Amino acid sequence: MTLFTKEDCSLCGQLKQQFDLSAMNVKVEVLTQDDSDALAHLAWHSLVETARKSLPILVLDDSSTIADYKNIEHHLAARADQHGVSFSITPGGQGCESGSCSF
Repeated sequence: MTLFTKEDCSLCGQLKQQFDLSAMNVKVEVLTQDDSDALAHLAWHSLVETARKSLPILVLDDSSTIADYKNIEHHLAARADQHGVSFSITPGGQGCESGSCSF
């Protein structure tokens, strides 16, 4: 399972704070213009256009994707429960008014 994020994405940061992603076996790929491996992985999943519109993006083990923040949060909460990992959900969550949640 891979979570595609970027550094200044407020929604991406919220997920990283709420969940111990490594304990849940979720790989985090931080997208930058300089990281050709992360960009190639994103392209391999045909998610470049999706990332241009919205981040974060969660790619599941079956290669299906979730690109809606609340759905990602819900899926990660269920995975945390399965792995016995504690987590905290921020009520309401922060939006992405600055437009920083896209690549």
